[in-house]
Amino acid sequence: MEVQERFFRYIALDTTSCEACPDCPSSERQWVLAKLLKEEMEALGLSQVRLDDHCYLYGCIPGNDPAAPAIGLIAHMDTVDAVPGSPIHARLLHYEGGDVVLNEEKGIIMKAADFSSLSRHVGKDLIVTDGTTLLGADDKAGVAEIMTLSEYILSHPEVKHGKICVGFTPDEEIGRGADLFDVPGFGADFAYTVDGGSADEIEYENFNAASARLLVHGFSIHPGSAKNKMRNALRLGIEFHSMLPPSEIPECTEGYEGFYHLCFLHGEEQEAELRYIIRDHDRQKFEQKKDRMRKIAAYLNDKYGENTFELILKDSYYNMKEKVQERPEVIERALNALRDCGMEPGCVPIRGGTDGARLSFMGLVCPNLGTGGYNGHGIFEYACLQEMQAMVEVLKKIVTVE
Repeated sequence: MEVQERFFRYIALDTTSCEACPDCPSSERQWVLAKLLKEEMEALGLSQVRLDDHCYLYGCIPGNDPAAPAIGLIAHMDTVDAVPGSPIHARLLHYEGGDVVLNEEKGIIMKAADFSSLSRHVGKDLIVTDGTTLLGADDKAGVAEIMTLSEYILSHPEVKHGKICVGFTPDEEIGRGADLFDVPGFGADFAYTVDGGSADEIEYENFNAASARLLVHGFSIHPGSAKNKMRNALRLGIEFHSMLPPSEIPECTEGYEGFYHLCFLHGEEQEAELRYIIRDHDRQKFEQKKDRMRKIAAYLNDKYGENTFELILKDSYYNMKEKVQERPEVIERALNALRDCGMEPGCVPIRGGTDGARLSFMGLVCPNLGTGGYNGHGIFEYACLQEMQAMVEVLKKIVTVE
């Protein structure tokens, strides 16, 4: 089965995860794809195929070269729930440049002026939706590429390779994809997540990440008699927010620049809640950002009264560079594979997170490879077929022995 056919089969299934659900997996619909993949893995002939009680799916292809390392390939099955995950109406189109009309009836147009990545795909084939849902290339493109690679290896026994470990995870989009990953049972010496964008990029620097939850306890009284009495929790929350650096927000940052991102605001005069995510590639600056929030809360508690502001900070993941740089041969292996496939590879910082970051700190060094998917987490998501096909070739180079 070609990568295109697999991809269309997988994206037809709604696998959106659910942050509000504490269970793992966070949504029952992820089981449908996991069970389908399990059947496919068994039919292809992968060994030790197992789907555990939390929807983590594992399998392996035994090596035929005892000197070669055991290499892991990992992708996630869930999709983000920021936009609808079904019904996905996908189609393949040959892109000749300019804007792409996704849905003429609804006037949904992917404009070349807004999405610069389109310029590199003139003359290539793109997989798009009708603009009413996401596509699911993040990360079903990675799943399809790993499965296509697996079929190739198993149907070409003459190709030399070490043990190839395959893993598919749930709930990556809500930050829990690595929570219950069985690193020892996976059996890889190192691994790659196949979960990036452009096929010619490798990512091994990601944000240090934390969440911040600010609870503001006010005092509500009738506004007609509120002078010197009311403490409006909403206004106090806004005061807290105004003391953060105004330029350190996602809208004003790029590259290695970190930010505070207010992603939730709710409340009334008596109680209010603000939620943030904090990001920075530099560990020292990351700690400084958290410390700044603590100092602001302490200052405002001194101003308005003890326990008016309750700040809860929780680290989410750290920059995998700290661990990956201890194994430079893992990066060099991927760079050589990209060059062998005729690409000029680039190393780019991830302005986000990946299962690979968590796994690297769990003992499995795990940089991130591209998939050929673009504009994830939105209705303008698309995949380039030629890049997906190229990634299958890159994976062949990574796992095989010349």
